[in-house]
Amino acid sequence: MALASTTLSAAVTATADSITVASATSMAVGRLIRVDQEIMQVSQEWVSGTTIPVLRGREGTAAEAHVITAIVCHGTAADFDAPGVGAVVTYPTVRPTLITSVTATGTLTLPPAGCDMRVILNGTSAITLTVPVPTADMDGCMLTILSNGAAAHVPTFTGGVGGAGSNYDVFTFNATGKLALVVFAANATWQMVSAPGISGTVTNIIAGVA
Repeated sequence: MALASTTLSAAVTATADSITVASATSMAVGRLIRVDQEIMQVSQEWVSGTTIPVLRGREGTAAEAHVITAIVCHGTAADFDAPGVGAVVTYPTVRPTLITSVTATGTLTLPPAGCDMRVILNGTSAITLTVPVPTADMDGCMLTILSNGAAAHVPTFTGGVGGAGSNYDVFTFNATGKLALVVFAANATWQMVSAPGISGTVTNIIAGVA
């Protein structure tokens, strides 16, 4: 099996015993469902249709309200990095962060769901780092790519940042200045941190390395 993704077509209260989804493709009795930070499980009563009876607050999570159009990620226990069926879950106050150093062109191995990642490009010649599309259960993961300033490294995002395609997929770091690129996983895309436009009198300016 594999993870599948759809959305809520109606809001869900914290006490509801069913959810309504836009698509029930790949849905099955016993399948785990993740909406926001809550894990649910498809109950034995479900046969077909987009109204899914569920067991709430599974795997140590809390039942909570969810808004319409929230992402619904579902799969078997083996499809999810964590937690699995029967696991005892402790939620840390600080998200785990994986740190890796890259010295040659290649494809990034994505972090498991629930983890952030910092990637340091340490090559003395330009590295082209291909960043795969995040999986549906990685929502909220932060990826930081840092340059050592020794070469014009090139992070390349499969499918483009924000899913915008090939015109928005390639970034070239300055060859002499140390820079960091920060993106977040959401809805199976990498989304950039963007500063709002500035108008009026500006007393402080945040500038990048030229």
